[in-house]
Amino acid sequence: MSGRSDDLPVLTIDGACFSDFDGFTREFSRLLLRDHTWRGNLDAFNDILGGGFGTPDNGWVLRWLNSELSRSALGYEATLRKREQLLLTCHPSNRSTVQAEILKAKRREGSTLFDEIVGIIRDHGPDGDGIRLELR
Repeated sequence: MSGRSDDLPVLTIDGACFSDFDGFTREFSRLLLRDHTWRGNLDAFNDILGGGFGTPDNGWVLRWLNSELSRSALGYEATLRKREQLLLTCHPSNRSTVQAEILKAKRREGSTLFDEIVGIIRDHGPDGDGIRLELR
């Protein structure tokens, strides 16, 4: 694999095309081949970035246009909604952790959905699966 971003396929998402987490899942799913649809589970998102779900092999660039709009749309309010949904379906042994995350989101502390998504993508960076994130 080349170390140069300009040699890699570029997949683009646009923060102007969505205003909430469900919209982000639809926008990202649009990039996937083989009729795969991502339903918003962040563990599954991590798996998708690992390959085999229609993203290019051997590295690629994820160009995120209007990322500041996404930072807002996927901020603390969206994080709180996602955590409250998770609390309804999580394993009982995880409830206290999710409840603590809900309290943090209410206090506007800790990471947001945007931060988590960016972190997952960066974990698949040049030293991993070769994904390069460009926030624009």
